[in-house]
Amino acid sequence: MMKFTLEDIKTEHQKVKSGADFPQYIKAIKELGVSHYTTYVEDGKTEYFDTHNQSAQTTGKYDKLIVSEKVNLDHFKARLKLHQQGGTDYMTFCKDCAENGIEGWKMDLNAMTCTYFDKERRDLLIEQIPG
Repeated sequence: MMKFTLEDIKTEHQKVKSGADFPQYIKAIKELGVSHYTTYVEDGKTEYFDTHNQSAQTTGKYDKLIVSEKVNLDHFKARLKLHQQGGTDYMTFCKDCAENGIEGWKMDLNAMTCTYFDKERRDLLIEQIPG
């Protein structure tokens, strides 16, 4: 049986006001028992996994975004940096992802990495999550 519920995760996510709050959120959901998760930019759907690979999935969180076929990694990196510094909100960040060809991201809470991927599921950028 999973230790965490989607409600637990939602409670923690509501505390995040900008990208600057993200490391604390990761720490909190890791303590709940989340080992990794994948978020899809198209509608914000996220699938959370525990260490036994059992999962819980959210439904879409917003109206569908069209993810560009063309990847613009340099522009995405600039927008990502702005977001991480607290310069954009989550919805703006998701739109930036879609416009720059980012299909979603995979978070590994054990390795503390975030991997952004394109529509072909190719890993485009792997970042270390600040602990």
